Amino acid sequence: MIFWPLKLAFRIVTLVVLAVVGYFAVTFVQIWLTGRHHSSANAQAILVFGTAELNGKPSAELRARLNEALTLYDAGRAPWVAVTGGNQPGDVYTEAGVSATFLEAHGVPKNRIVVGGGDDTWQNVQSVAGQLLARHLTTVLVVTDPFHEDRAMANASSQGLSPLPAPVSNSPTVNFSLWRYYLKETIAVGLGRIIGYGTLSSWSRGLHLPLAVGGSRGPRIRLPSPSGVV
Repeated sequence: MIFWPLKLAFRIVTLVVLAVVGYFAVTFVQIWLTGRHHSSANAQAILVFGTAELNGKPSAELRARLNEALTLYDAGRAPWVAVTGGNQPGDVYTEAGVSATFLEAHGVPKNRIVVGGGDDTWQNVQSVAGQLLARHLTTVLVVTDPFHEDRAMANASSQGLSPLPAPVSNSPTVNFSLWRYYLKETIAVGLGRIIGYGTLSSWSRGLHLPLAVGGSRGPRIRLPSPSGVV
């Protein structure tokens, strides 16, 4: 009988650990599946999440997202394109600005491009959500890398938009490092669902953590990718 409280405590701890592991395992599967789903529905706008720009030119990862957006726009899937992403201290260009210039050069009229900013996924959405909603544009095709699609859509939904998945079909992100991106996204989505994505963004910036960053060049985990995609 003397060991009964210890056995009970051990069982409780075991159940808690199993529940946490199960929760994040299910979250990972949902992230994986979302990144492989492409909506066939039309929308009112295309929402492109920023990633690294290289001195005024889109990186391979950003170009892939912009090409995906162009494919959707040229197919008549949406009449507006919203671009996001800020810059690092000392940078001359922003990701959103580079994206807008690229889209204009490839045939998207300037008056059909909404330019935002932001240093993380929450801020990316926040930078354009007001402009989109003011134009009564609520349904958006969300363009980003597959591993980031679930969280990007969740952030968009949390800020009044109705997102549809449109992940990049051929992301150039280095394959051997993908597991790190999925691990980071699993943690971020798992926590965001509990405390809220806005809160996660505030905490990560306040504590200088890279956890909530995924669509921009703000503080982040440095991974072995040619252009620092996140």
